[in-house]
Amino acid sequence: MNALFRACHQDICHSDLSKSRRQLQVTVKSVRLDSRNNISGDFDFFCVVCNSSKDMANDFLVSKWKIWYKSLDVNHDGKISKEDVEESRSKFTELHHLEADKKKQVEENFEKWWLEYIFRNRTGEISESEFVEALNKDFKADKKQFVKQMQNCFDTMFAVIDTNQDRSISEEEFLIAFKAYGHENVALDTKFFKAYNPDANGLVPMKDIVASWVDFTSSEDSSKPSVVKTAFESGV
Repeated sequence: MNALFRACHQDICHSDLSKSRRQLQVTVKSVRLDSRNNISGDFDFFCVVCNSSKDMANDFLVSKWKIWYKSLDVNHDGKISKEDVEESRSKFTELHHLEADKKKQVEENFEKWWLEYIFRNRTGEISESEFVEALNKDFKADKKQFVKQMQNCFDTMFAVIDTNQDRSISEEEFLIAFKAYGHENVALDTKFFKAYNPDANGLVPMKDIVASWVDFTSSEDSSKPSVVKTAFESGV
């Protein structure tokens, strides 16, 4: 019996479906092993393939989604939850020393962004696998619509970060935002910002930063350099 399963598993794993998750069912009626452990006998066998590699974005994009998930774990407890929302918006408003009215507006915008684009109107914690699965579902359903969704996501987020509403991001705005999200290595955060080649006034057009994040979350092309991916892999 064990030999039969080993043989079946080996046959499947050497097929072109080796990267898929599989459900294996074998009905054994009689099995015989010869002196070389070759199997013969009377049995029924079929394999049901589910969630094949064709149903998933490629490994490169999935790896970036996992990086994004980790970057959103503000309190570094291995999961995304309401606590991350509270900590990020609280830190952001405190670091900017916002007045009461502005503070309330920013906190509301933060929560709305988290709910719509990260929790996707779900309640409770969200695991990495759930996060990736939700992104993959939308990506595979309509890639153009997914890119548009990511565009809206980061347009919304960086509009909040751009506190003076000049459609540019300064180094200070950038560093405060990343600190609010739990990335407190100033040297690495500064290097990340400098990778955008700020102009003579020390500003980066918001559209350039947004474009880099849209590419990071939607491109399957591993040959294209990614400012965001490089920064997070360096330890940001």
